[in-house]
Amino acid sequence: MIFVRSERFKRAFQSLPKEVQKKTVCALRLMAGNVFYPSLVVKKVQGYTGVWEARIDIKYRMTFQYEQKEGETICIFRNVDNHDECLKDP
Repeated sequence: MIFVRSERFKRAFQSLPKEVQKKTVCALRLMAGNVFYPSLVVKKVQGYTGVWEARIDIKYRMTFQYEQKEGETICIFRNVDNHDECLKDP
């Protein structure tokens, strides 16, 4: 699987507090090993086809989607923010 960060994700990541950035990097590493690692609490975002959310901590979430390209699965990280803001426009 290939992991890609969208420009939106990159901008949102830069605006996070440093401690949350560290937790986000940790969550991304966990996803690289197992997308459904238990502490990530991965689930589909209601109302959005093909969009998933993962938990960074109790307050912050990140969203992502999967695409297929030339037989390869690509995981695109879409957004990262506090729970409510992230899921408003995943």
